[in-house]
Amino acid sequence: MKLQLKRSLKFSLTIAVITFVLAAIFSVISSSILSGVVWIIGLLIVLLIVLTGVIFDMLGIAATAANETPFHAMAAEKVVGAKEAVIIVRNADRFASFCNDVIGDISGIVSGTATAIVVLQIAALFESGDGSSVQIVLSVLLTSMVAAITVGGKAIGKFLAINASTKIIFFVGKVIFLIENKIKINILPKN
Repeated sequence: MKLQLKRSLKFSLTIAVITFVLAAIFSVISSSILSGVVWIIGLLIVLLIVLTGVIFDMLGIAATAANETPFHAMAAEKVVGAKEAVIIVRNADRFASFCNDVIGDISGIVSGTATAIVVLQIAALFESGDGSSVQIVLSVLLTSMVAAITVGGKAIGKFLAINASTKIIFFVGKVIFLIENKIKINILPKN
């Protein structure tokens, strides 16, 4: 039990540091990009950030819902991506934590910040008159829209993740295989 607790604490600390670094990087990148584009492009970037969060949330859930058995048969036949899929399912807790908590939560936070930047850009167009009430209305509308798309997208993603977990994880396994073997970037643990 102590060994498991020690591993869990080590993983938690590692994931917290990774989250801090990734959140800082994504915030700087999105803020930099958004400050130099018109509001409609900014809104598309916000939607792209939301979509990223939805997809990674779906991947994390699919990993926890998937069964390892079909991937063993594929791995025995040397099917590309099957071995990676087995590793994902065996490490579903860590994979889901990274996908759901790190990428998913960062996407949620960054999309909120990005939405605020887009609101300010649009409000600047209406500077004459009562800009503050325009800004409030825009803020409420865009924030509500982003929240609705996020929650609705995650609901659809959860349904797909639970009902098509094998297909989703197999696809992710193939993508990881390509990244690890063609680009030579290690993503999954090898043990």
